Amino acid sequence: MVQSETQQRYYYATGKRKCAIAKVRLYLDDGGPMVVNGKTMEEYFNYEPWQRIVNEAFAVTNTNSRFRVIVNVLGGGVRGQAEAIRHGIAKALTVYDDTMKSTLRRHGLITRDSRIKESKKYGLKRARRAPQYTKR
Repeated sequence: MVQSETQQRYYYATGKRKCAIAKVRLYLDDGGPMVVNGKTMEEYFNYEPWQRIVNEAFAVTNTNSRFRVIVNVLGGGVRGQAEAIRHGIAKALTVYDDTMKSTLRRHGLITRDSRIKESKKYGLKRARRAPQYTKR
């Protein structure tokens, strides 16, 4: 828990997925709109399944309208950013209340998904794709 310059208490955590990094702050307020990079979540993630991914940690713990969320996210694609925000929210909820950790872990929201793109190898076209073989 950290106190900002305006003396508002918030709970901070960092979520990661692929190349996306999300810095999440949960404020104990009336549950205002979620702000992602200065835009509302509905404006930033205009596809409903991405919004469901972001709100999954709140749905699992029944804390839908208890927090005001401010997120700075960078890197990766849109889905990776949504999953990074979900990971950050889950970690921030455990900072707020440690008893939620078992519920969040049971749904797989605490564990960081460490799969990233495999790097390209010398002499190959991609990570594992070899050049096409020609007989003649």
